[in-house]
Amino acid sequence: MKLLQEFKEFAVKGNMIDMAIGIIIGASFNSVIDVLVKKVLLPPLSLLSNGVNLESKKLVLRASEEDGLGNLVMEEVAINYGLFTEALLDFLIVGFTIFIVVKFINKLNKKAEDPKDGSVSAPKNIELLTKMNSLLEEQNNLLKSQKGKK
Repeated sequence: MKLLQEFKEFAVKGNMIDMAIGIIIGASFNSVIDVLVKKVLLPPLSLLSNGVNLESKKLVLRASEEDGLGNLVMEEVAINYGLFTEALLDFLIVGFTIFIVVKFINKLNKKAEDPKDGSVSAPKNIELLTKMNSLLEEQNNLLKSQKGKK
């Protein structure tokens, strides 16, 4: 029963919902990047390389064999380095895009955490800590002035 209670707390806190939203957005982002690489970036690269299609590039280790009737006797064994190149390009684009997004979010977080910067509203916990800090400073100044009078 304790495990069920812990799961309920986990789901209610929003962790599970945030994770589900992240997975859904990630899957959509993956399909966008896939189209970007295959339909936008690779065609001009193929044109620059005299019509070479990266997807079909492979190193054949053993050619396929057919019998006299056209039936496949032995399948081709090949290293598909074109597919690997395409997947690597996908990875680099996704990685760079995520880097840019995270860098932008971190920049906004730094602005939000700066109590002196009024352009971005600070989170409630930062506002409370700032108020507590100023109250403690005020209290320390009062105590110092009272000790100076004695």
